[in-house]
Amino acid sequence: MDIIKSIEHEQLKNKIPELKIGDTVKVHQRIKEGNRERIQVFEGIIIKKQGGGVNATFTVRKIAYGVGVEKTFLVHSPMVEKVELVRVGKARRAKLYYLRDRVGKAAKTKENTGARIENREITIKAEAQEETPVEAAPEEAPAVETEAPVVEEVVDTVKEETVETVKDEK
Repeated sequence: MDIIKSIEHEQLKNKIPELKIGDTVKVHQRIKEGNRERIQVFEGIIIKKQGGGVNATFTVRKIAYGVGVEKTFLVHSPMVEKVELVRVGKARRAKLYYLRDRVGKAAKTKENTGARIENREITIKAEAQEETPVEAAPEEAPAVETEAPVVEEVVDTVKEETVETVKDEK
């Protein structure tokens, strides 16, 4: 395998959501602000999908305060936490650019009424199972079990909490 393809293969996610044009989705994106990290949700209609492999992207459009906002997300980005399906839309085109000219209810796709909302995922690469075949040991030697060290990933997150103080009047 080519060096570049092997590096790209390592960057791919194991499972990606099955996305279709016209679906309404909630994209949970990890946002870094200084040393803080939080998750921001962007909900809108998928108007286009493009690319393949590591470079696969999808564009989500929503209307916020009367202004159309479009965001393009990388499918395999580590910053995209998860993608939730809200509505299954009925689209008969590959790109829904005509929604840019529409406002209000006209800026939505028709809902596919018979479709169930299922968060189906496509398996890109099977997870490597590290099971090594155990060779038959002689009966005289006792079996020795060793424990693998446990590695934990720690993520720093900071929560803002409001504290109310009450003064006692005496």
